[in-house]
Amino acid sequence: MPFSSLGLSSALLPAFLHAIADEGYLVPTAIQTAAIPAILQGRDVLCSAQTGSGKTAAFSLPMLHQLAEAPATAPRRVRALVLVPTRELAAQVGEALVSLAKYLPQRVKVAVVFGGVSINRQMMNLRSGADIVVATPGRLLDLIDHNALNLAAVSTLVLDEADRLLDLGFGEELGRILSLLPAQRQNLFFSATFPPVIQALAQSMLHNPLRVEVQASEQNALEITHRAVEVDASRRTQLLRHLVQTEKWERVLVFVATKHAAEIVADKLRKADIEAEPFHGELSQGKRTQVLQDFKIKAVQVMVATDVAARGIDIAQLPVVVNYDLPRSAVDYTHRIGRTGRAGESGVAVSFVSADTEAHFRLIEKRQRISVPREQVAGFEPLEIMVPNPADLLSNGGIKGKRPSKKDKLREAAAQEQSLPKK
Repeated sequence: MPFSSLGLSSALLPAFLHAIADEGYLVPTAIQTAAIPAILQGRDVLCSAQTGSGKTAAFSLPMLHQLAEAPATAPRRVRALVLVPTRELAAQVGEALVSLAKYLPQRVKVAVVFGGVSINRQMMNLRSGADIVVATPGRLLDLIDHNALNLAAVSTLVLDEADRLLDLGFGEELGRILSLLPAQRQNLFFSATFPPVIQALAQSMLHNPLRVEVQASEQNALEITHRAVEVDASRRTQLLRHLVQTEKWERVLVFVATKHAAEIVADKLRKADIEAEPFHGELSQGKRTQVLQDFKIKAVQVMVATDVAARGIDIAQLPVVVNYDLPRSAVDYTHRIGRTGRAGESGVAVSFVSADTEAHFRLIEKRQRISVPREQVAGFEPLEIMVPNPADLLSNGGIKGKRPSKKDKLREAAAQEQSLPKK
């Protein structure tokens, strides 16, 4: 099905087709085919599709179409608001909107605002108004508090990575933003995942929404090979260095649990003459932007990141993602591995599994409905013992390695206390 059959007007279609061709699109993806006609009809939509499936264009094209057909206002008023959870995703969505709008006969002004940089420049940019604002919630509220923008004319609200924005971490900010928007508006919620609780919350905020769910099998196949390498936790950095060198990974995105781990692992890799940089939320925005750009142009071989890099960041032809620390949930696993295998490219997702994390990885496998054979790398065979049957281990509370965990120690202390004779 060509883009010309999705309901875009004949007057604007040539401009969009020109921009689409520049971006390398040939035909619309499954999510674009399903969502664009419904959005053009003014319906609320709740869309879930795997990362790399073209979700940004799925809401950008019809939103730009609606703005281009509406009468211009002077001064410009914010008519579309796109909320995103991270600074990098804000910049990426802004770039996509500008690219798709560049051939339209009427200029569409896109303002991208996020924290970590001076608010003054953003306020100056908004003095002449904007048609579309792409924002992280915190900085948007800061600008509203400074009277730099007004949301009274917003007719379209987009939540990109909506499951993260609807989660408790953004709940208070999102609630305040929603209270400032007109009650009559179009709501477009997009994400790779919608856990049941989040889906129920989203449904309560939408009016008779079209539910679009594109399974991986319905898309251009996501060619991601899953690997699980058994290794003792203490030897993960050595194994990572070994794999980067022996498997000749030109670029690899490594996910760790904390900013401290990102700094330490990147530093150890640099000492082994591997170009590596940490990437986490406490870096300055300038540093984050520079690291990401260097990684995209292959000036940095390994980017060691927290989950701030798991959402929406598009890195073309990224061959490998490594879960140095396993993600907290199967949902986070989906977002992490979605950085590779994008747009029909093949990719590899490697997870390091130790005795302490084997049970957690089995849970991820169950939730993902996958089975990943365990493998070992010569010279890095684990020494910690994997307990095979957790159901038989009621005394120590689960699957562990040789050393008891803090919970095990607390249970043991409580049991000893109960066994002491009462005075």
